[in-house]
Amino acid sequence: MAKIIYTESYIKRAKKFVKKHPEIINQYAKTLKLLEINPFHPSLRLHKLKGRLSNLHSVSINISYRISIDFIIENDTIIPIDIGSHDEVYQD
Repeated sequence: MAKIIYTESYIKRAKKFVKKHPEIINQYAKTLKLLEINPFHPSLRLHKLKGRLSNLHSVSINISYRISIDFIIENDTIIPIDIGSHDEVYQD
């Protein structure tokens, strides 16, 4: 089981995201729970990012929204970095 470490900056982003998109709170909570239990579950669509975000991974909340994460496999540690739409999370 992985451990999720929430930073202050992520908590701030997540609160703003949830306030803006209250309709997906349940999906978001389910995504975080599944990420803890099995980060490699196919429904999360975990993948490594490219370019300037190449040190991060991404998981999907649903078809429209993503969470970018610092995924440290060695320590079973996951640090959420950002949350939002595809364009918001992957912006330059």
